[in-house]
Amino acid sequence: MPIIRASEATTYEVHGSTFRSYVAPSRQPTDVCTWQVEVPPNLRGATHRPSRDEVLRVLSGQLVVSTDGESGSLDSGDVVFIRAGSDLRLDGGPEGGTAWVCTTPGLEAVMDDGSRITPPWAN
Repeated sequence: MPIIRASEATTYEVHGSTFRSYVAPSRQPTDVCTWQVEVPPNLRGATHRPSRDEVLRVLSGQLVVSTDGESGSLDSGDVVFIRAGSDLRLDGGPEGGTAWVCTTPGLEAVMDDGSRITPPWAN
């Protein structure tokens, strides 16, 4: 039974947030990718368009998710489904927040300036 301990997560610091990768093809053969994202208080995230659907569940704190011009505050336990190709921004609430994210391998993101990133935590 493959158990991935918190201490075994691969950590990345990007756009002011911390991403901890647990399940991704770079770690083991898989059809899903999961990571934890920690967003500092009041951080305004980077707007991007993900190439894959994502499911985000808030574990603690508060996050503000904006997709295609609509914004909503999410508290611990809340879930949001993010469609591939939508404009997405994840901001930290007053105390910041932590979320668990799941998608499929091959995720890319197109940033506001047109550049593409291939997040290592999802590939």
